[in-house]
Amino acid sequence: MPSPLLPIRISDLRLVKGDRAVLAGINLTIGEPGITVIMGPNGAGKTLLLRCLHGLIKPDQGQITLGQLSVTDSRDQQAMVFQHPVLLRRTALQNLAFAVPEIARSEPQRLLRALESVHLADRADQPARMMSGGEQQRLALARALLSKPALLLLDEATASLDPASVLLIESLVKTQSAQGTKVILVSHDQGQARRLADDVVFISGGQVAEQSPANQFFTAPETPVAKAYLAGEILL
Repeated sequence: MPSPLLPIRISDLRLVKGDRAVLAGINLTIGEPGITVIMGPNGAGKTLLLRCLHGLIKPDQGQITLGQLSVTDSRDQQAMVFQHPVLLRRTALQNLAFAVPEIARSEPQRLLRALESVHLADRADQPARMMSGGEQQRLALARALLSKPALLLLDEATASLDPASVLLIESLVKTQSAQGTKVILVSHDQGQARRLADDVVFISGGQVAEQSPANQFFTAPETPVAKAYLAGEILL
């Protein structure tokens, strides 16, 4: 079943930092299910856009609607995984229980299954902050998926992880998307984007430079800036 938070409509979104518009009038509609990958050079505004979608940053101007809901009203149907996971000073299992206390009370075995799904069942009683970077990110994803979000946002969630963790996280993301969750992820990894993306939104200078199906974007990008980026002529 498609996500109830579609279509996502962003109109004239502006965010100013100091004397610079870091989001300089984003206009974007994401209406299709599947996985949308946001790409673009460093400083393009990718992470800021994701944080606006999740309600962590309030833009200076513009409007965002998700389905029939505002950002605020849709927050309980969203989950976000950050590049650097924020974990409590508790065990892996307790991190999950704290995030979804009602599930911890009524379906405790579901927490264990979540750990199993990310290959962390044997780490249930280990302090989360003592885990490796890959293990911490897998735990953060398991925590995000426990709420069965309609929209899953990932901000460079596999950056600097070992290849095994990257592939496992990608597999979980694809499975979640196939189950109806809309996934929007920021990635600088062209290989990952090619593996995951159904469509690509390319941002440059705080604006949407291009939006197209993934196969079209990677084989025949329309804009000079996207062509230069894919050719490695623009810093990631």
